[in-house]
Amino acid sequence: MMKKFLLILTTALVFNGLCFVGQASAAQYSPNFKGTEITEFVNIVGKNLKKTMIVDPNVRGKINVRSYDLLSEKQYYQFFLNVLEVYGYAAIEMDNNIVKIIRDKDAKTAAIPVVGAKSNVIGDEMVTRVVEVKNVTVRELVPLLRQLSDQAGGGNVVNYDPANVIMLTGTASTVNRLVKIIERVDRAGDQDVEIIKLNYASAGEIVRIIEAMNKSSGKAGQDTFLIPKIVADDRSNSVIVSGEVKTRERVARLVKRLDSELETNGNTRVYYLKYSKAEDLVKVLQGVSDSIVSEEKVATTRASNNKTREVSIEAHESTNALVITAQPDMLRSLEAVIRQLDVRRAQVLVEAIIVEVFESDGVSLGVQWYNEAGGFTQFTNGPASLSSIAAGAQAAEGEKGSTVIKENGDTVVNPDQNGDYSILAQVLGNVSGMMFGVAKNDWGAIVQAVSSDTNSNILATPSITTLDNEEAYFIVGQEVPIITGSATGSNNTNPFQTVDRQEVGIKLRVTPQVNEGNAVQLIIEQEVSSVSGTTGVDISINKREIKTTVMADSGDTVVLGGLIDEDIQESVQKVPILGDIPIIGHLFKSTSNSTRKRNLMVFLRATIVRDSTLMTDISEEKYNYIRADQIRKREEGLSLMSNKNMPILPKWQDKLTLPPSFDEYQQKLNQKDVDLPKPPTVTEDK
Repeated sequence: MMKKFLLILTTALVFNGLCFVGQASAAQYSPNFKGTEITEFVNIVGKNLKKTMIVDPNVRGKINVRSYDLLSEKQYYQFFLNVLEVYGYAAIEMDNNIVKIIRDKDAKTAAIPVVGAKSNVIGDEMVTRVVEVKNVTVRELVPLLRQLSDQAGGGNVVNYDPANVIMLTGTASTVNRLVKIIERVDRAGDQDVEIIKLNYASAGEIVRIIEAMNKSSGKAGQDTFLIPKIVADDRSNSVIVSGEVKTRERVARLVKRLDSELETNGNTRVYYLKYSKAEDLVKVLQGVSDSIVSEEKVATTRASNNKTREVSIEAHESTNALVITAQPDMLRSLEAVIRQLDVRRAQVLVEAIIVEVFESDGVSLGVQWYNEAGGFTQFTNGPASLSSIAAGAQAAEGEKGSTVIKENGDTVVNPDQNGDYSILAQVLGNVSGMMFGVAKNDWGAIVQAVSSDTNSNILATPSITTLDNEEAYFIVGQEVPIITGSATGSNNTNPFQTVDRQEVGIKLRVTPQVNEGNAVQLIIEQEVSSVSGTTGVDISINKREIKTTVMADSGDTVVLGGLIDEDIQESVQKVPILGDIPIIGHLFKSTSNSTRKRNLMVFLRATIVRDSTLMTDISEEKYNYIRADQIRKREEGLSLMSNKNMPILPKWQDKLTLPPSFDEYQQKLNQKDVDLPKPPTVTEDK
């Protein structure tokens, strides 16, 4: 038993000694390199640490380093990284226990490991880290960090604005130092929010006074964090203050001093309106005050208190102001209503697009025969009838003063002088196309042929701007007189006619209503009219009108209505039996064909204009369009006039140039007299 005990004890002591010797030998590194090639230094370290070293060909030079302390394996590796960093190189750890040795300026584009916030990497090991910034903008922070980073070596600082993050690349010690700087800078500060409940004063009035005071006493270049943000909550009659502690305390003290009860119960306030009309608000405010008073009467009756409250609301038209006399709580209630109603109303730009494309084609061909004895063929679907031409010719060649009776019963009196072709010329003046006549003995024939082609493309874009819920009317055209009645005198002389004038042209009447969001409802009356010609009674007017109510989003184009019309007509007049003979039948008939196509569409686009900036942009765009068209016409020039006579608009928002004063005008005249050359003197020969 004793021998077994001694054997076990000896074995344990030997095992402990070996372990101690192994640990001591594993932790003992005393590097000493003098005039050693850096590649050899890398190989020795790789052999000691049992790592595969891959050295870039550009890595060269000699090193001189020595450590007087025994280094552990971890310390030895950090010593290795420190040496490389001093000599301008970096070690990039890869998988499978492989380390690449490259120049530090090339390390930022290499496969550097990306570490997180919980990483314990320290020293000169190259790493990349992405830091999220919450309270400041990375665009302002990155220039400061680049001054602390090794930009000439492997360090790099890049910002990504959409995510407000910073990507740091460099040694672990440098990256950790920059992260600590970011954490200290990225603080919201003491920007707490304080809500101050008011008892007597109005929140909106208090905010207006404080903002006016800060604006007047503010210094140029003052830091933004020292300027408090003050907002009025009308619903709870409170003032919300945000900012630095001392700033909030200063504003809170001022608000409490202003929030004091007035000395008397009766108070008179004058409210100057910015956008609304004072007369329109009087009825609304009187209704609100009456409802408040009626509710208070019910409450006071229950409490057996017969105290009455007098409220006076008047409008001052000259200054567009409201004069209200009431108790403080009533004034606050009415002021809240005024503030919500006296707002900038949205405007609506309505642009109507009227497009009409019209095409019309017609072809007529006919042959008409004539005999002196009175027999002839007559077709009325051609450019002119044979009877009217024959009557004109007979009147021209007949005896003077004789009467010619046409087939329809009308009479034509021959002129007093033979050879007068005025009537025939009048008849032939109505002929369109080509007319060819042949006369042989007692027979004659007239061939008529005409082809017509009409194309029209009309585009009108009327536009109008109006306030929300306000009707606007737009017309471009003329007033055409129309006879509505007539009366004669007792002797049928001096007739009297009553005339009414009707507007003809492009009309647009619109009433917009801006709804919550980005939609607008439009009550529209669109009309396009024109004078087409005269009739037996009076003139005829073409009219296209649309009355509708539409809903559209701001900036969208909607179709109001349209017409697509296609009409094809064929007219054939012929002599029975003879007109049906193939080919020869064309000599005994008249054919007229016509086609007509008309496309009419009306579109509309409504744009909500909520601020002056958008209105200015729209106006500038329209203004520059007209000015560019004038410049184009000036460049094209006129053939018979000087280009200087063509008008052109001044530049957008160009200042008005006033004419020179009398003194300036006289000065210019005197300057011209001085600059003009003197005429040569003429001497007379004696």
